[in-house]
Amino acid sequence: MSVRRPDRITYRVPDLKDPATRARYAGKRTAVIGSGASAFTALASLADLAKAEDGTAAKTVWILRRGISGSTFGGGTADQLPARGALGLAAKAAVDEGHADAVTGFRTETIERDGDGRLVLVAEDGRRLDPVDEVIVLTGFRPDLSFLSELRLGLDERLQTPIELAPLIDPNQHSCGTVYPHGVNELSHPEQGVYLVGMKSYGRAPTFLALTGYEQVRSIVAAIAGDHEAAERVELVLPETGVCGGAGLFDQPDTDQQADGGGCCAPAPALIQLGTTDPAPTCG
Repeated sequence: MSVRRPDRITYRVPDLKDPATRARYAGKRTAVIGSGASAFTALASLADLAKAEDGTAAKTVWILRRGISGSTFGGGTADQLPARGALGLAAKAAVDEGHADAVTGFRTETIERDGDGRLVLVAEDGRRLDPVDEVIVLTGFRPDLSFLSELRLGLDERLQTPIELAPLIDPNQHSCGTVYPHGVNELSHPEQGVYLVGMKSYGRAPTFLALTGYEQVRSIVAAIAGDHEAAERVELVLPETGVCGGAGLFDQPDTDQQADGGGCCAPAPALIQLGTTDPAPTCG
């Protein structure tokens, strides 16, 4: 039977400091779906839980729709945002130390229950994974703009971001560090005085950083205050290393992938146990 949103599926990073939440995942087999900062946080937290249990039944299965490459875990010690680099290294350690098994090239189509009530992930190609007790889905977000349906918004059809901003943040072309500084001009809409800022301004693009949002707000507030010179004087220097390496919004065709897995996407689905290596370099 297909499972839509059972109580064993969550769409947020679990707070394992909460006793009730910790008990939910203790000693369980958990699937984490996603490859961004939220997924890294969950992997690291579940690994810490497994260590605290002395390696009892707790186990994590990490589900990725792409392969693992040099940029998967971000910039490590070379990341210009140290906390972000440390998070990627913690997730890598969870895999290296055997607390998480990475399953690559797996695009989940449905989740079913087995005879014991556990959850079975089924891929688009029909492959089925071993049952898990819990599923944590951390596959990104898109903005909910339903409450703005009566306003005149100028949005890019593909990215759901302001039209002038779309080419500047296209994840198929840009990483976090190559986004051109932008402000009130790029964030304006046909509806006068309406602006989308922060994560909502990035639509479906996954490369937003808080530093970008701070500068967006500063520029818009300056414009509202009538200081147009300050509003257009947008200055922002973003780090070029880290998990947002311009991997793109959509999957690349199989013909573009390197057979040896050296590109951003590995062609063959696989269960991977990573050995301990030095921090991986970032993707160019």
